[in-house]
Amino acid sequence: MAADEEDDLDLRELDDQELTEQIQDDLYDGLKDEVAEGVNILLERGWTPYDVLTKALVAGMKVVGDDFRDGILFVPEVLLAANAMKEGMAILRPLLVETGAPKLGKMVIATVKGDIHDIGKNLVAMMMEGAGFEVVNLGINTDAEEFLKAIDEHKPDILGMSALLTTTMPYMKTVIDELKKQGKRDDVIVLVGGAPLNEDFAAAIGADAYCKDAAVAVDTAREFIARRHNQPAGA
Repeated sequence: MAADEEDDLDLRELDDQELTEQIQDDLYDGLKDEVAEGVNILLERGWTPYDVLTKALVAGMKVVGDDFRDGILFVPEVLLAANAMKEGMAILRPLLVETGAPKLGKMVIATVKGDIHDIGKNLVAMMMEGAGFEVVNLGINTDAEEFLKAIDEHKPDILGMSALLTTTMPYMKTVIDELKKQGKRDDVIVLVGGAPLNEDFAAAIGADAYCKDAAVAVDTAREFIARRHNQPAGA
């Protein structure tokens, strides 16, 4: 499609199916104004906020996540898509709260104490939100006490920790040890990530899994949540 044709595209002239696909395309291209417009049109047409979230935004972000995992998209493009997702979520979030729409689960995520890197962690947070999780992002330089306080307050299913420095990696174990000490380790799925980490390190510190990037984090979170929900009563 030529650029001027694209500019002339009236989203209101599209039927629901075409509009949903167009929102997914615009999300992929990081066009946040167009995503917001499409979301508002679907809501005006009587779509529930949850259907707009899952059928337009989450479905679109899944393609972004898959292409990121496969090396077709790279971090700058994924950040653009995630920001477009955020624009749509800003419209939907208050409506989802009002309607009590289901969430896949809740995650508390942060970069550990001594580490101020946040691009990768923020990307994971946005991708998780794009997949339908509620995300509480505590930011950078987060100590064990802050993690524990957030777990008490938000009751997340998943705790995500990020470290980009070899010197800050060991602090993840400090947090996990504190969880064990307070009898809360089994309450959360612990996912860890960051450039210097690997699966062996995650296993050694007692994490549930190592996630090498945001797409893997989303897939891993989904798997663990599905396993939890499939457990028989009393398991």
